[in-house]
Amino acid sequence: MDGRQWRGTITAAQSGDRQALDELVAGWLPLVYNIVGRALGGHADVDDVVQETMLRAVDGLGSLRDPDSFRSWLVAIAMRQVRERARRRSGTQELTEGAESAADFAELTVLRLQLEGQRREVAEAVRWLDDEDRQLLSLWWLEVAGELTRRELAAAVGISRQHAAVRVQRMKGRLETARGIVRALESSCTELRQLTVRWDGRTDSVWRKRFARHIRGCGRCGGPSEGLVPAERLLVGLALVPVPAGFTLSLALGGKTAVAAAVPVAWSAKVIGVLSKPAVAVTAGATLAAGGAYVVVEQPDAPPPQAAAPTAASTARPPLRAPSPTPTPTPTPSRSPSPTKKAELYGTVVDTVDRAPDPNARPGALPHRPESGITSSWGAKAVMQHRGESVTLSGQGYVLVRWQIAPHDRPGGLTMPTWTGLKGKIFHVASGGGRRMDDVTGEAADGGAVTGMGGPDTGYTVLPDGTQQMWQNEYFYIDGTVTLNQNERGASYGLTVFPSSRDEATEDIMTGPDQGVIRYGLVRDNGKDTAPVPQYVSRATPADPATVPQRSRV
Repeated sequence: MDGRQWRGTITAAQSGDRQALDELVAGWLPLVYNIVGRALGGHADVDDVVQETMLRAVDGLGSLRDPDSFRSWLVAIAMRQVRERARRRSGTQELTEGAESAADFAELTVLRLQLEGQRREVAEAVRWLDDEDRQLLSLWWLEVAGELTRRELAAAVGISRQHAAVRVQRMKGRLETARGIVRALESSCTELRQLTVRWDGRTDSVWRKRFARHIRGCGRCGGPSEGLVPAERLLVGLALVPVPAGFTLSLALGGKTAVAAAVPVAWSAKVIGVLSKPAVAVTAGATLAAGGAYVVVEQPDAPPPQAAAPTAASTARPPLRAPSPTPTPTPTPSRSPSPTKKAELYGTVVDTVDRAPDPNARPGALPHRPESGITSSWGAKAVMQHRGESVTLSGQGYVLVRWQIAPHDRPGGLTMPTWTGLKGKIFHVASGGGRRMDDVTGEAADGGAVTGMGGPDTGYTVLPDGTQQMWQNEYFYIDGTVTLNQNERGASYGLTVFPSSRDEATEDIMTGPDQGVIRYGLVRDNGKDTAPVPQYVSRATPADPATVPQRSRV
């Protein structure tokens, strides 16, 4: 998240634009939450410190001279609040509460970023660090992940970049020691097991030193470290931990801190709502439900809107006795190519929401296209869970993209994945997996519909206006080279990408309700150059892949 990209929003907010202020508070809340959460180890005071940071930032926004320095300015405010909180608390109280709370954010990091292996080990090692190291790590983690610069880290700590380099190096050394403890505690070392008999489970400095001393003298626990990846390489590109559903910034108006009198009159009701309601409901856009189609207005970096619950019209499947014809792909008139470029273009898509076919309507035959094979930069399977991950596919053949929507993690507006750097051609040939992601799969306790896009208890994931509803499995045909980008911003989702084949796609889409699924698949390919292409595809390679717009032709 680069402050310079927010220059216009920041300037407008300083000038009194309430909508811009709304967007600013909502858009930067996750960064502040991650800094404070890691610095305090998930302590119960996190909500108060985050709240105080945002209040001070909004109150002092007019004093910010350079909008481009907004991020470093905001991070410095957050760290001052963390240190102020530490000064207010007694050492005794901190010792009794710190160890237990330190586990909270470590576990939240593992669960919400779905970390495995050595990445999980790093997250769990954090609980063994002292407060000062944890505060520094909260900034270094974001620096390595690409959210902060070293200059901003040093400014937030209040030291020079040279001194910051020394401090970070020492902290990394203690983090590696903590990683060794995590690994050792998962081993089968008999001596260590005897040592832990007296351990109460608290991750304090006394037991850290005892375990470290054992590891240094133990051939099993302190053995060769081949295969260990440096922490910074494990953290590169990791997303921010999503602000959890139910996380509340307690502003006056019934909140814990009773600061109602301090709320500026100029604040809009929406800003107050942002700071007093669960952060998962924060939105910089508008969500409307009309005729069963969700319309979402948001910027690429905007946080997720709160999706409305499905209506009967939006979730009901068509009657079995009246199958709906497969929509014929046609170019949108407003996006028709100019005559001078017509010969260079191919393919069509429908830039409107299509209706699901009848569940029992068997699809037609999937046309034959040449298959010489697809190579993937990730190998046999690419699992992309975080913003910024991508896979490059080359060759001639079929590719399966399997969707995983995670409304339990974070619902709201979904930023679609995009295909960039296209050389050659790509077609969207079929949809399968036994269901569309908006098919009803259950019913909540209050009677609301549960679908692959969410439910009343978790909230719903919402697609941008005009985006085709995805199915569980989407099949594409590639003749050339293209890169698929995971652009997760707002709603949480994952993509699994496999090189596939026409036979595998056919077997998938021909599996119907009588075989235990919700519906047959859908063939989109007509075997010609006028077959549909993905909606979000470009021959360009933009710096931010999420900026690729919907297109009717390539």
